[in-house]
Amino acid sequence: MPKLKNQQDILKLREAGRLAALTLRHVEPHVLPGASTEDINRLVHDFIVAHGAYPSPLNYKGFPKSVCTSVNEVICHGIPSSEQILKEGDIINVDVTVTLDGYFGDTSKTFFVGGPETISDERLKVTEVSAEGLARALAVVKHGARLGDIGHAIQSYAESQGVSVVRDFVGHGIGRVFHEEPAVAHYGKAGTGEKIVRGMVFTIEPMINFGDWRSKMLKDGWTAVTPDGKPSAQFEHQLAVVGEGIEILTALPDDAIALRAKELGAHILWPSGF
Repeated sequence: MPKLKNQQDILKLREAGRLAALTLRHVEPHVLPGASTEDINRLVHDFIVAHGAYPSPLNYKGFPKSVCTSVNEVICHGIPSSEQILKEGDIINVDVTVTLDGYFGDTSKTFFVGGPETISDERLKVTEVSAEGLARALAVVKHGARLGDIGHAIQSYAESQGVSVVRDFVGHGIGRVFHEEPAVAHYGKAGTGEKIVRGMVFTIEPMINFGDWRSKMLKDGWTAVTPDGKPSAQFEHQLAVVGEGIEILTALPDDAIALRAKELGAHILWPSGF
């Protein structure tokens, strides 16, 4: 059963989520052609540590770096390397998790390397669909809804756009534990699954492939890639179910996905700024 969070937990998770969001904001200007994914790892590590927190991926089940960097056909859990140099036209998901005062904040964003005009149609499509899919999912979360409503919102939209939803990796409950119940699938049937109730805190993080929805694991045991070499993109937010709506713990006030979710009818509560 999911561990429901109390007001004190939400306050602590709010602080961790904000730091995770600020970390992504700190990294964004440095996602440039010629940068290595190790450069991004160093930026993330130093920023988190300077703010009195710990980069949660580091040594988590043996993961060797402080952030996941997933470029182009990498679905998730890409390992930063000084040998991986970003090129104009790449897309890269930067997946940040912080541990602050014992609580976790988890968020990710897919960035364009170079201007949007340099990005191929396939890479542009998966990036746009992942962002919109997350916004549509946020719009259906409230006390009394079902987890299947989240998956349905993402899957129905993605498939209407001719792309696919990864099934091998899901969103998850989070609090003082990095990954806990509930598992939040990004595909499914509306009106099914566990009931969403106040006090739940979880991530939604749709991974969208341009081709086959399946994944293939590389020999490093972490990096998941598309089996056909087609691009994949992901966005992630962490939210708390509170009152009659949600608080998006990893959204800064100008967050485009949160603003889009509000347009779609999401009831987003203070202090997210909406």
